[in-house]
Amino acid sequence: MIKQVITLIFFISLAVSTAFSQQLTNNMDSVSYGFGVLIAKNLQQQGVDTLNVEAFTKAVEDVMKGNDLEIDIDAANKMVQEFMQAQQSKQHEGIINEGKEFLAANGQREEVITTASGLQYEVLTPGTGEKPAASSKVTVHYTGKLLDGSVFDSSVDRGEPASFGVTQVIAGWTEALQLMEVGAKWRLFIPYNLAYGERGAGGAIPPYATLIFDVELISIN
Repeated sequence: MIKQVITLIFFISLAVSTAFSQQLTNNMDSVSYGFGVLIAKNLQQQGVDTLNVEAFTKAVEDVMKGNDLEIDIDAANKMVQEFMQAQQSKQHEGIINEGKEFLAANGQREEVITTASGLQYEVLTPGTGEKPAASSKVTVHYTGKLLDGSVFDSSVDRGEPASFGVTQVIAGWTEALQLMEVGAKWRLFIPYNLAYGERGAGGAIPPYATLIFDVELISIN
């Protein structure tokens, strides 16, 4: 993601000049302006609605002319990454706050256990078998829902359980599976940072989504 952002910023800077005339006198002027329009719109869609154009242009000039940089590449990458993450969080404040509020209230229920990581679970049916290890492969039935109750995936609905390695799934599942005994059925309440994070997944799971899973551990393979 950071390489993409740096590339976008670089191209915008090529299209910006403090001496730029409003007249587009040749094809390269028009192409450069076109880059500026398209890439600026792209950045706006990512939550970037303002930039210091003078600092922006100065940085590109320093790079192109081989001048000493006031901020080195590693520091620039880190700063841009942190800025973009903050902008994305700002865009998704609603769903982030919804998840936090839900988990705060849900964690007050007597039957819900909250782990140190923030994972919450409720034991629907206790198990009697062994617990998987991180190296185990397991077979499970599951149904995944968003907080509004909409189902985004279900092995139960497909009528076929799923098998996978304990560490081949989201962090919330990896943690929960190693706490479960074979035969157990749990309801997991997974904060976004233990699920699909700021990216979401497959269009069905939005960025920063808190998820609910009913998971039945059928066997350790």
